[in-house]
Amino acid sequence: MQKLFFAVSLGIAAILTTPSHSLAQTMQCAPRQAIVEKLHAKYGETRQSMGLGQQNSIVEVYASTDTGSWTILLTRPDGVACLVASGEHYDSVVEELPTAGGKT
Repeated sequence: MQKLFFAVSLGIAAILTTPSHSLAQTMQCAPRQAIVEKLHAKYGETRQSMGLGQQNSIVEVYASTDTGSWTILLTRPDGVACLVASGEHYDSVVEELPTAGGKT
C-alpha cells in the first residue's frame, strides 16, 4: 500500500509541478525548511519516503506514526516547497509484487 500511495503521490506531484495560475494561487508554499519544521513541531510528522519528480522536484511524504496525520510536500529546485495534500490515518505497509500468475 505504501508503494501504491507513493506512486499516486508522485503522479499528483507530477501534475502539480506545472500548475495553472489559479491552482498556484491556492497552493501553500514557503521555504522548505520552514514547512518541515512546522510539520514536525505542530503535527509530529517526519519524512517517511521521497522521490524525484518532474523538472527535478523532490516529492516527500511526511507522516506521524503516533497521530496518523500525513502530508505530501513538493520541493522545487529553488528550495521553495508546496503542500500538495494532507490527511489522516497514515499506515506504512509493504506489499509483495504479484507473481507471474497474478497471485501474491
